[in-house]
Amino acid sequence: MLDAATVTYDSPAGRIRGSRDGDVIRVLGVPYAQAERFRPPEPMPVFEDVFHADFPAPVAPQPSATVVDQLLHEIDAEVDERCQALSITIPVDIGPDERLPVMVWIHGGSYVIGGGDVPINDPYDLVREQRVVVVTVTYRLGVLGFLGDGERIPANLGLLDLVASLRWVHDNIAAFGGDPDLVTLFGQSAGGDAIAHLMISEGTAGLFRRAIVQSAPLGLSRGRARMNRAMVEAVGPMSADTSLDELYERQARGRRVGGRYGLRGGMPYGTQYGFAPLPAERDLAEAWRRVAPDVDVLIGSGSDEAGMYVPVLPGLKRIVRNRVARSLVRWWLVRPLTEVIYGRDARVFAERHRSGGGRATVYRLLRGATAQPTGAVHMSDLPLLLGRKEAWAGSRFVPERDWPEVERRGPGVRAIWAEFARTGRVTARDDETLVFDRG
Repeated sequence: MLDAATVTYDSPAGRIRGSRDGDVIRVLGVPYAQAERFRPPEPMPVFEDVFHADFPAPVAPQPSATVVDQLLHEIDAEVDERCQALSITIPVDIGPDERLPVMVWIHGGSYVIGGGDVPINDPYDLVREQRVVVVTVTYRLGVLGFLGDGERIPANLGLLDLVASLRWVHDNIAAFGGDPDLVTLFGQSAGGDAIAHLMISEGTAGLFRRAIVQSAPLGLSRGRARMNRAMVEAVGPMSADTSLDELYERQARGRRVGGRYGLRGGMPYGTQYGFAPLPAERDLAEAWRRVAPDVDVLIGSGSDEAGMYVPVLPGLKRIVRNRVARSLVRWWLVRPLTEVIYGRDARVFAERHRSGGGRATVYRLLRGATAQPTGAVHMSDLPLLLGRKEAWAGSRFVPERDWPEVERRGPGVRAIWAEFARTGRVTARDDETLVFDRG
């Protein structure tokens, strides 16, 4: 065990100082790249002095999120456009010559909200229980990261940030006790969608070995070019001098235009094909087949993903107070939408991956963070993987009475994810929480 309150690491990026927090060491808010507004990320120069990694990464500029804000505790985080930073959590008892599996977390939030270091993404228990090194990444969002016309403004700046973060991890993680040849990406919702696209992004070959794609809305990711062009036109020209308040207003304008394009408008900001680092849309299937032998995949979703939105929609909220109506909404609306947005394309993804010579396991989450078995809505996997009691318990999403159930089932889910990171396999049996299709 380490006795010192701080630990200094000599890495290729320079000397970086972390601090002990109970059973883990925290290395917080380390810049992995630098970028001017609307410009691709550039490598950081080597730190001349010791970098004190003692403050969480800032979140990217983002508007309030009505649905999520109603479900979770209020999050107080610094906001900064220069948000390209990552944090590393390490077991406190790691030996000097150990090289542990590395798990890189990419947060969700429809590519418009969230941050790697917000409390619900805390990997403390995962690191403590499973002896892995976890890296949480923050990247640009919304009009600053996921719109662009590909000419004046690059189209996939947020994805380019993530590519830069993976290069940093590959080059530096050994200094923190991680194995650069045993890196697993895991992420939920837009984070899972980003991971699927990082698999076929230029410049990522060899940077990770495994991918866990959780509740990715892959059913919304194609056929978006026309919508994106309309959004670019509606948002209008932006520059380095455009104020954040005006950017928020323009982002909302783009969202409203995207809403005219059906389900795709449910996540209007996102990856754009045919612009760096992604191939053209017509080449997607072949690109994913080509990388299949090099990346093991665990992919899946919850049984009732779309149900997360029912309690916060006034009309439906009133209807589902009736038990019969609640059942009808679940079977006639929630389950079909869940299948179209999440379930169907996850299975197609896995089947294509296997046909390309890769290993893929499909999971289905049956129960969320509830004491009563009511299905698994969007984000139900998160309390079982990340975030400590103070981040979740007592929120509308995880009532205080349900936290003991999270504590009971969470370690099992974390063990499955960590086993996959170590071996690329899932040996757990189907149970009340998860069922698997190993192909």
